[in-house]
Amino acid sequence: MPELPEVETVRRGLEPVMQGARFAAVEARRRDLRWPLPSDFAARLQGQAVTGLVRRAKYLLVDLSSGEVLLMHLGMSGSFRVAHDCGQRTHERTQHLTHDHVVFHMSNGARIAFNDPRRFGSMKLIRRAELEQEPLLRALGPEPLGNAFDAALLAGACAGKKTSLKAALSDQRVVAGLGNIYVCEALYRARLSPKRSAATIATRGGGPNERAQALVEGIRAVLNDAIAAGGSSLRDHKRTDGELGLFQHHFAVYDREGRRCPRRGCGGTIKRIVQGARSTFFCPVCQR
Repeated sequence: MPELPEVETVRRGLEPVMQGARFAAVEARRRDLRWPLPSDFAARLQGQAVTGLVRRAKYLLVDLSSGEVLLMHLGMSGSFRVAHDCGQRTHERTQHLTHDHVVFHMSNGARIAFNDPRRFGSMKLIRRAELEQEPLLRALGPEPLGNAFDAALLAGACAGKKTSLKAALSDQRVVAGLGNIYVCEALYRARLSPKRSAATIATRGGGPNERAQALVEGIRAVLNDAIAAGGSSLRDHKRTDGELGLFQHHFAVYDREGRRCPRRGCGGTIKRIVQGARSTFFCPVCQR
């Protein structure tokens, strides 16, 4: 499933063609994605201007002039493809692809197709005034690239937890937007074992220790590096111009079982274990 860097990459690709434009026409080629679309989905979008486009965790939020918000999730295999009806294109156009389930025709000539072979993606229209109570959003933790996210906040969320550090960071209530790839990579950068108890990044009083500070720095660094590389394309992720992300070529531990640890002077071998039914990759020598 796309994680924060992949969704942020998509947001940055959509913003130039959506911000300030209106929905000239909307094609909903199915009645449902992961969940049913509103019966009047196309009618509620048509003619509305996009006044903002932001990301919250792994969700895209499109602010509309109507006072509603279009909430979108890529699911397992969803991607947006941008082309221009005027003849100039951001990538090769393919007409009526089987899995182009929703197509937005914007007033500036942009054609934005949402393609989702597995149909785990979703789109939902919500009144802006009701957004804070939206069940999909209200339990989300802090944004790891936001100003409020720091060692004290992370330590406070992990204090007293008996679960592993890997499990805590994967919990969207603790920190939003992280998934299996970037949790593994952040823990490597912080030199912390994924098996370590989450509570050990906090003092007895719940304050941050040096591990919490290293982990926050590792999380921020790996996310920024991944966004700069256009995300990671392991299976389905594509940018809006059809190009693949490149961060998979820079993994230190993820999917590198049996390879030598890349940290200078370490000499360890990357190991794979299973935590919470997911593969975890780490170096047992330098991650303690």
